Amino acid sequence: MVITRLSLTNYRNYSRLTIDLPPGPILLCGDNAHGKTNLLEAISFLSTTRSVHARSDQQLINWLVLQQDILPFARVEAIVSSESDTFELAITVVREGDNLRKAISLNGVKKRAMDVIGKLTTVMFLPEDIDLVIGAPSVRRRYLDSTLCQINPTYCQALSRYNKILTRRNALLKELFKRNSNPDQLFFWDEQLAHDGATIVLERHHTLAALDTIARQHHRELSEGQEGLRLYYMPSFDLYQRPNPNPQKPIMTEELVPYSVVIPSPEEVRQTFLAYLQQAHQEEIRRGITMVGPHRDDFLFLVDGIDMNLYGSRGQQRTVALSAKLAEVVLMRRQTGDMPVLLLDDVMSELDIHRRKQILKLVDQAGQALLTTTDWADYDEQFRQRANLFTVTKGQINSNSHERQNITH
Repeated sequence: MVITRLSLTNYRNYSRLTIDLPPGPILLCGDNAHGKTNLLEAISFLSTTRSVHARSDQQLINWLVLQQDILPFARVEAIVSSESDTFELAITVVREGDNLRKAISLNGVKKRAMDVIGKLTTVMFLPEDIDLVIGAPSVRRRYLDSTLCQINPTYCQALSRYNKILTRRNALLKELFKRNSNPDQLFFWDEQLAHDGATIVLERHHTLAALDTIARQHHRELSEGQEGLRLYYMPSFDLYQRPNPNPQKPIMTEELVPYSVVIPSPEEVRQTFLAYLQQAHQEEIRRGITMVGPHRDDFLFLVDGIDMNLYGSRGQQRTVALSAKLAEVVLMRRQTGDMPVLLLDDVMSELDIHRRKQILKLVDQAGQALLTTTDWADYDEQFRQRANLFTVTKGQINSNSHERQNITH
């Protein structure tokens, strides 16, 4: 998959930018705060319809435009070529008074977000990827959701419905507590939540099983055969239907279920989830939140049986996170038939020589990869010779023929 043209209007520090992007590795060099990360974020935004950094889409609109224009907006457009298609994606964010409006189009036709997620597949590598290992469960859920939504439209639709139902159910729980009302009103929402929740947890199980196999191999290579990595799914209810589970007691590491175990059918999972929901009614009303479901899932990274979230060294945790991201790339390629566009934001400075080689090996296999750096010397001469070199300065991007001349002479 290759982005052939990218256009930004009023996006972050880019007032106007239209650039033709070549296939292969693209190395973007510039000082901090000049727009390298913003460019990668814009591409990721087109892919997932969400920013990896902004808390609100309003933050994507150029600051001066936001202050001065009556109807401030930001727009990102790209022409993309895949193995089977060439298409144009565009997202416009407009502030109208106190409201924000997001307009998404595919080949000029208005679309919903879930209709375009996965058209352009991307994997972004960030220095803070270590948070995937040491961060909160929500970080790991976000990683799974981002991956799955790009390769599985059914999952994305189920997740969207689930989140809307969850919001309504939580509002009802608060109302039931406030008014001391009949909890039977929850049964309708339990059924709705269990229907989509069963789809989500089963897809997460299958995806983590696939990622486990791929990440294990990458981790062996990164650790030079010294360590063994495993990924284990930790659903918030007992998906595997073990005898006498306690819904209030988290599953312990020694109780982890191998992926070789045959899991129940979708209907059996739905019924199990439903039973857990109904068992928790009184406590949920008291707390005003839904206490069980995929919105509370987690998964573990174990290296030689040790939980990396709790006991891993910084180096081990970084290697585990890198293995997971490399596995994400491989899984996307297998599922879609296209290599995703790789976005690597200043990650080389955090890695040793061996791990850099593993990253660059993957970059060379990609149809297109954009890498940022503040120093050309972060990449060796051989890589710079085969890469397309660009300089980023104050929201402007220029081909760097001078640096190429320095390499070849």
